[in-house]
Amino acid sequence: MLGGVTDVSSDPAPATGGRVAAFFDLDKTVIAKSSTLAFSRPFLQEGLINRRAVLKSAYAQFVFMLAGADADQTDRMRAHLTSLCAGWDVEQVRSVVEETLHDIVDPLVYKEAAQLVAEHREQGHDVVVVSSSGEEIVAPIAQMVGATHSVGTRMVVENGRYTGGVDFYCHGEGKADAIRELAAERGYDLAGCHAYSDSAVDLPLLEAVGHPTAVNPDRGLRKVAVQRGWPVLAFSHPVSLRARIPTPSGAAVAAAAAVGLGAVAAAGVAWFGLRRRRRGDD
Repeated sequence: MLGGVTDVSSDPAPATGGRVAAFFDLDKTVIAKSSTLAFSRPFLQEGLINRRAVLKSAYAQFVFMLAGADADQTDRMRAHLTSLCAGWDVEQVRSVVEETLHDIVDPLVYKEAAQLVAEHREQGHDVVVVSSSGEEIVAPIAQMVGATHSVGTRMVVENGRYTGGVDFYCHGEGKADAIRELAAERGYDLAGCHAYSDSAVDLPLLEAVGHPTAVNPDRGLRKVAVQRGWPVLAFSHPVSLRARIPTPSGAAVAAAAAVGLGAVAAAGVAWFGLRRRRRGDD
């Protein structure tokens, strides 16, 4: 499998085809805030990043929502982000995430997204959260909102530390590749599947299914959605899931080693884009 796919439910794999899945992007689609910025404070407190990196991630959140990148730019962004996480201790990151995940993410989940996930599950659909964040951060969030699977970026770990390498970057066309492989494994009929995203960067994901929907779309995606007659939804009400959805066990969260890595990786990608724009304005 190309992507970092995690099964966050106990549902058995289907033996036949024709099943339906709903694929959800994460930032600004399921949660109301960039996961990049959300984990800045605990990472700063633990000394994994400095204040300069926090400021970068804040600016990066804005840029990441507005600007796409071609293949060459994406490769350069990915190379840049490796310097942010190379050498991090997995156990330290695991501890940070275990202590802060629910306090940080729980209040950010859109009520509308949680309801839509529940509706798909009631119809017997699998629900898959697909994100460019690290597979470790995507899995526990997917479990929180009631999804069955998650797909995220897969980082390289050696001797308990991040090497700075990326096995699979779940971004752009990579998302579409990952869900096609997952569809082959799980027997999904993509023509009958649904996908939700806020960004034009995810057009390959949206175009891979029969029922694409734009959620809080950026300018580029809104234009495409209107041209093609795709539904456009506005999610605007974050709601705490703590009282409604059981908190994952310590073991489940521990399995998500280095959860914040994907968030910081995304910060690197976005900050590189900001630098690129500034240079272009000079």
